[in-house]
Amino acid sequence: MVKRTFSILILIAFGIAAFSFNKEESSEKKNQKVVRTIIVDAGHGIMANGGHNGAKGVYSYEDDICLAISKELVQKFKDELPEIKIVESRPTEKITALHRRAEIANENNGDLFICIHVNAALPKKHTEITGYKNTTYYVGKGKNRKKKTKKTPIYRTWTTPNPAKGAETYICGAHKNDDKELAVRENAPMMEEENFKVNYGDIDPNSPEFIALSLLKTKQYFKRSATIAGFVQDEFAKVGRVDRDVRQRQVGIWVLQATAMPSILVETGYITNKEEEDYLNSKEGQKETADCIIKAVKTYIAWIEKQQAESGNDQNQDTKNNKVSPSKDVSALLKAVEEKEKVRKGF
Repeated sequence: MVKRTFSILILIAFGIAAFSFNKEESSEKKNQKVVRTIIVDAGHGIMANGGHNGAKGVYSYEDDICLAISKELVQKFKDELPEIKIVESRPTEKITALHRRAEIANENNGDLFICIHVNAALPKKHTEITGYKNTTYYVGKGKNRKKKTKKTPIYRTWTTPNPAKGAETYICGAHKNDDKELAVRENAPMMEEENFKVNYGDIDPNSPEFIALSLLKTKQYFKRSATIAGFVQDEFAKVGRVDRDVRQRQVGIWVLQATAMPSILVETGYITNKEEEDYLNSKEGQKETADCIIKAVKTYIAWIEKQQAESGNDQNQDTKNNKVSPSKDVSALLKAVEEKEKVRKGF
């Protein structure tokens, strides 16, 4: 009787273990179903001539910080979400062409694109009057022309580091404000590529026409991009970082426009602020930044699962709301429009 009771308890224990294993396996498959592949993009990079491409601080460069934070993030993904495939678009210090970053993301059928950058702000300009000088000028003409003098101020001008600090996350969309400085800085690498025309065609990524075309694509992923961007900013705020909010880009950033998936660009801090530069270069700061992003991804996955459960199927809720099929290849639509444009221009 004792032996039989013991055998039954053993069977129950094995059953519970098997059930738990199957439940975990089922949960893992469920996670893999909503987010299978994430593209981690380290912004900028060292150019072929050895020069840095990103912003510069007092003693460091954006290129190096982006790569360091990306490496921390990739490792955290492998440790905490091993079921997700992680693809690095810039795995080394060398720069990856912007068109290639988008190609890598699309070729790997990414479910999420996370671009890591570091922000920069122009120095603050100051002016003060230090004195006056006599300036000669003339009035009248001919015989009536008279010489006069007046006192004009002498100015001293100088600059101080911009105190701007904090993190912000960008998504591609329509916004009332144009931040051309940021767009030019982030798109600069593509303009410097030798085969610019071959890789990108006759386009201006900041032109109203191209932005309008891109919006056809970004509308499909807008809600998801905006949602995860909000989660990222929430996590930054929790650890005491200055929350500069989620921002939309009207003037385009290529990697957000050309990736056919929910995409965010995280400006992790200001390299032009000495306090921020120290934080971004520290191991603690890099780990904390990566930790905030991966926590946001976990929250994002849970949010998608909830959306799917509520809708009763797999359909992307934002594509459903916008009457766009989640399986539709938007890049093909953009290509078709571009081809028509070439015909119209006689290319």
